Amino acid sequence: MRRFLKLSLSALLLTSVFTPLQSRSEAAGTEPGQLPLDSSVQGERAYKFNFTSQAKEGYRSVTYDVYDGVPLYTPAAGYGFVGQTSAMPPREVHTSTITSDGTGFYISEPSFYAEPKYEKDNYNNYGMAFRIQAPPGAYSVYVKTTSDAADTTVSVSGMQTSRLLKGGFWDAAKLVPIKHTAAAAGKEWTYTYVNGRDYLDIEIEPNKVNTPVGIEEIVLKPLPMQVRAAGALPTVFTLGDSTVKSYTFDEAPMSGWGQVFDNLFNRKKAKVVNYSMGGRSFKNAYTEGRLNDILLTGSVGDYLLIQFGHNDESADEFRRFGRGSTEAMYETYIREVYLPAVHARGMIPVLVTPLSRVKGDAAPGHIYTNSFKTRLFPDIMKRVAREQGVTLIDLNAESVKYYNEIGVEATTAVFMSIEAGETPGKTNDGSYANGHPSKKIDGTHYKEALAKPFARIVATELVKLGREGDRTALAISALLRGDVRDAARYGSWSAIFPEMAKDTTTGGGAYYRNQIEKLLQLGVMHKDDRGNFRPDDTMTVDAFSRSLAKLMELDPAVFAGYPNGKLTREVMGAILDDAYHAKFTAKPKYMTDYNGTTVVPGDPAYDPNLDSGARGAMYYPLVSWQQLTDTAQIAPHLAAKVKDAYELGLFRSEKGIARGQMVNGTELEPKAVVTRAKAAKALYFMWVLEHEVSQENDLSSLK
Repeated sequence: MRRFLKLSLSALLLTSVFTPLQSRSEAAGTEPGQLPLDSSVQGERAYKFNFTSQAKEGYRSVTYDVYDGVPLYTPAAGYGFVGQTSAMPPREVHTSTITSDGTGFYISEPSFYAEPKYEKDNYNNYGMAFRIQAPPGAYSVYVKTTSDAADTTVSVSGMQTSRLLKGGFWDAAKLVPIKHTAAAAGKEWTYTYVNGRDYLDIEIEPNKVNTPVGIEEIVLKPLPMQVRAAGALPTVFTLGDSTVKSYTFDEAPMSGWGQVFDNLFNRKKAKVVNYSMGGRSFKNAYTEGRLNDILLTGSVGDYLLIQFGHNDESADEFRRFGRGSTEAMYETYIREVYLPAVHARGMIPVLVTPLSRVKGDAAPGHIYTNSFKTRLFPDIMKRVAREQGVTLIDLNAESVKYYNEIGVEATTAVFMSIEAGETPGKTNDGSYANGHPSKKIDGTHYKEALAKPFARIVATELVKLGREGDRTALAISALLRGDVRDAARYGSWSAIFPEMAKDTTTGGGAYYRNQIEKLLQLGVMHKDDRGNFRPDDTMTVDAFSRSLAKLMELDPAVFAGYPNGKLTREVMGAILDDAYHAKFTAKPKYMTDYNGTTVVPGDPAYDPNLDSGARGAMYYPLVSWQQLTDTAQIAPHLAAKVKDAYELGLFRSEKGIARGQMVNGTELEPKAVVTRAKAAKALYFMWVLEHEVSQENDLSSLK
């Protein structure tokens, strides 16, 4: 009776134009669940819904019943309104307060919900959601609303419209453009969407309280699979989090395995494109449109390697746009969202279990085990892959094997365990060369010296699985370089990564492994005839000068005034100062634009999926020149240059610094000799300093 009274005026006005849903379906001559064909889509079924009282040719009329309200979704009907969206967790929307005046269906909300302190991540403006039964595949989505775009948010199946409307790039170096964005203007909203489920939701959400918003028309047009152009190479896409991401120089020495994975492929046989980014999980890579863009960019027969699990562990799984997932959500994303969508586009998925994190302060002798103790994501991924017949690379298990193979000292060294003066770049939390701002050794993010073994593991597993009869792995391994396939088959990688030295991959010699391998790779430092680097040997002045000149493309004459002999710290400081002034006419951005700041909400580069970082950790030494206690020992003819180099941050006190701590020593030790390992540290610092901050750190040779 209450419902009847509420709608009595509408009943008087609309009885003549609205009929119950069942009789209207019968009048149209179609069975429930059957949708009209649109001949303009080359015989494909188009899904066209009209929410007005005026019939439109080729459209299914969605009728408003004055007694029962809106039609609710049932699988038999194949369409209708729902009270919860398909998002995870489901978002509450409303059906009983939807009404119509003949121009469309509309709703007004008297209040919204927003979680205090997490208003941008967890909010609900409610509204309505119309579900359409549609098989997995790509669709052009057109929505015409009864309300203006300024008052209305339109979305599809739980995606984050604020992200979909933005252009830009998917990667840090801005090499992978966002190709598919939503458009909202006036009362029209469009998007191209790849559906993984057997239905999708069109969501209409008000932006303001007590402001009616609604829907007039929906059109879904199926899109064909994208066939690769004649002569075009197949593409191998990688999609993951910060452990797969490609990094820029201002983030050095951090790296992801996806950053170096492309170097293992024959460029005449395949393209490799890395869509990975820090802070991503199965959930937000979907909601922001990252997965969608790959599926619309790729062609039939392309490959997609997917690794998620670290950010899925976040304890925000019940926030609307959080990163985390319960185990059930994680499985649903793989089974119902990702895999069917990839298959529907004719692409071929490969699942990669997330590598294991490590204990940053592990003591000598520590035995590493799988870090996924609470939410068993790798186990879930393996089970789904087995049940679905999808190729899987178990990087999780292989990473643990590798850590225990090289031991605690070497493992700690190749994770983001940085010390003062090791890099002019920032760490994952936005700080610079004085150590990790969290004042700990990061056990998740790692350096290029570990990215290469991980890429090697992925390639090895592909070759191994291919030889065991996995057709997908065999096809991908055929795209690898021939020498890489041989290395994977026989377990000998020295020809692929000749920069790996025998005495710097395990034990104490691995402390500066990342710097040493880069300098060996660039050809400015060398191994002996036995394949050893000899990190504890003394560096000579001539060897250091030659290496620095070659590394920074400087005339060796710049360093002509220094007699050869053992390299001392005061001479190294003077040489670094000469190199700096020969190379730079203005301070590099590492010293200026990013110094002592972190990106926060409202800044152009702010990304809500990444940690905000810590303010105030400076590029420059924490200990001033005046606070050093032994500067009087510096040779007078070198003093000015050494002071300048120190104040520029080109080298630091090495006595008293520590990994994972923002501390500088107070003794410069000007007369102390420099080992080859410490020389590598200084050379690597200068190499990073000379590169543009936004350039992808993927260089393996000098010009």
